[in-house]
Amino acid sequence: MASVLIKNAQIITMNAGEEILEGDLYIENDRIMQVGGDLGYAADQIIDAKNKTVIPGFIQTHIHLCQTLFRGQADDLELMDWLQKKIWPLEAAHDEESSYYSAMLGLGELIQSGTTTIVDMETVNHTDAAFQAMAESGIRCLSGKVMMDMGENVPDLLVEDTTKSIQQSVDLLEKWHQYDNGRIQYAFCPRFVVSCTEELLTAVRDLSKHYQVKVHTHASENRGEIQIVEMQRGMRNVVYLDQIGLANENLILAHCVWLDDEEKRIIKERGVKMSHCPGSNLKLASGIAEVPDMLDRDVNVSLGADGAPCNNNLDMFNEMRLASLIQKPHLGPTHMDARTVFRMATIGGARAVGMENEIGSIEVGKKADLAILDLYKFHTYPSSDVDPISRIVYSATRADVDTTIINGKVVMEKGEVKTVDKDIVLYEADKSIKRLLKRVPSIMKV
Repeated sequence: MASVLIKNAQIITMNAGEEILEGDLYIENDRIMQVGGDLGYAADQIIDAKNKTVIPGFIQTHIHLCQTLFRGQADDLELMDWLQKKIWPLEAAHDEESSYYSAMLGLGELIQSGTTTIVDMETVNHTDAAFQAMAESGIRCLSGKVMMDMGENVPDLLVEDTTKSIQQSVDLLEKWHQYDNGRIQYAFCPRFVVSCTEELLTAVRDLSKHYQVKVHTHASENRGEIQIVEMQRGMRNVVYLDQIGLANENLILAHCVWLDDEEKRIIKERGVKMSHCPGSNLKLASGIAEVPDMLDRDVNVSLGADGAPCNNNLDMFNEMRLASLIQKPHLGPTHMDARTVFRMATIGGARAVGMENEIGSIEVGKKADLAILDLYKFHTYPSSDVDPISRIVYSATRADVDTTIINGKVVMEKGEVKTVDKDIVLYEADKSIKRLLKRVPSIMKV
């Protein structure tokens, strides 16, 4: 039995009462056993958290680990140009080794900035290598290979046979779903309606129900994308997904920037989960999602950084701050307050993945997925008579994450990630992107 005792901490619980406690926190194996007070327990590892703040680990509900290698390769483009001219050719160029190091690069960044759970969407090929990276890193995740069986200006290496796409997805699910006592879970990941035949999407619907797993896809990110869907299917994204039976409580929709009232109603009534990616939406000039309206409708909205080439970092502190600030000029300064976006980054993410009874808050019996922040810094003081959550959302940065614990294991301590070899990953990342860029011209000609 492994145990960890965190002493002398400020503890932001995010429990039902959103209590903020002072004292100790005791972990046995993968579970939180005691919270608050002077516990005085013996433990295998004791962490002195004086002047530090313990928070639930961040839960990012839209990530593309397969794209981390492409950081800086696709700047200053709108969505469809970004995909067709840069991202799809680079994804097609991936090999097993580059997929592994792309994932490892992203995972190191995520863990170092306090993210403990992700909903990840891979590319068409070499997804097994990314799962291997996730297994080694210690991250908690839902992930799946992307599914694409149609589309214009898509490299041949990414356009799949429908049956083969489905079979490969099921094979990956049967290998990785519930790995390490459920730390890794599989999700079916059709890319978006533009890239998927109805045959593929209805198969995903049935397989999701059969295996009781999530479906993760993009929807209504960009006006041009919506026009393509209306031309192809005769209706808007969410209406179409509802018509074929995919709009349900197991669906996680990334972006949802351009929704009409009917689509908002469907999302609410069907229990669809929405992942808001403000950094990506701003950089691609896709727009600003109407998140306050969705929250007012009691839709579960969580946060994600999306991929490194459309955001350039995978930082939840950045996403929280942007999610709050971008709404205020239009709606007023009281909208999207710090506690609202902190909920989205923690317990809201837990609800999105159906694990609100296991993660997303610091409570006895829940999984020990935590981050310890060192807020004893010039930029986060004064600390007296200030809401600690406001300090985190508006003042703190990812450099303030001292320790990250996932599943009861200390995966980063004093800023050093223990499960990802930084020197090897950075070296191999540079080597891999050079190799991929050499392949892209021949892929673009196909």
